[in-house]
Amino acid sequence: MLTLDAEQTAARTWFESLRTRICTEFEAIEREAGSDARFEYLPWDRTDPSGAPGGGGVRGLMKGKVFEKVGVNVSTVGGLLDGEFGKSIHGAGDDPRFFATGISLVAHMANPRVPAVHMNTRFLVTTKRWFGGGADLNPPLPVVEDTADFHATLKAACDAFDPAYHPRFKAWADDYFYIPHRKVHRGVGGIFYDHLEGDFAPNFAFTRAVGEAFLDTYPRIVRRRMNDPFDAADLATQRAWRGRYAEFNLVYDRGTLFGLKTGGNIDAILMSLPPVATWD
Repeated sequence: MLTLDAEQTAARTWFESLRTRICTEFEAIEREAGSDARFEYLPWDRTDPSGAPGGGGVRGLMKGKVFEKVGVNVSTVGGLLDGEFGKSIHGAGDDPRFFATGISLVAHMANPRVPAVHMNTRFLVTTKRWFGGGADLNPPLPVVEDTADFHATLKAACDAFDPAYHPRFKAWADDYFYIPHRKVHRGVGGIFYDHLEGDFAPNFAFTRAVGEAFLDTYPRIVRRRMNDPFDAADLATQRAWRGRYAEFNLVYDRGTLFGLKTGGNIDAILMSLPPVATWD
């Protein structure tokens, strides 16, 4: 068992409660589509390289009529970061001890007219304490209305805390969610932030606001598009786009690397990969 302080406990509790609310909303969408799909939960435990208990998490996975594959994971882990990788983590250069708790979500949709999405927020502790995360929309077939809705909702969440947040975090997302070897962005962007440190209370409040903004906008977009007609050409576009998404997550995504390097559950880490993809 990990021993958590008050801030770590508060962050873990929030991420787990957000997971529950998101999964409930996604299951409600499946009910609206006439599906009885539900999330299946797989708890997992981690052993630290030192041999001590290293925390764990729960992988939530649903395969339904609307959500072809959606994963919503929570984890709370800690211990010692390994070798050279540990030195690359903010605040861990001289002290390998770490703690991390967070939520990670990726949804791949059955209808190519419904955008896929990614959302992650997290709280990390080394010799420093910070929040990070964000959300980005990944439509195979972009629709201006949906993109505008997603960005406007995230902007409102950012503006409530600092008018400089949205332009900074939107630009960060545009830079981060880019596939250099393809010279394309993996979607239409969103926000991305990291190393948000200092006063815990406002930074935690902002991270909660990001989660609330996601829960506000994404289900609305899904309901708007889930009954749109599509054809074989649309599916082909979706599957080719998913190939690009898989390339990003396997080659560039920092969360994937962090999970693998810290001994996380493999199935939970790789739940982000699409169920069907093509490469021509």
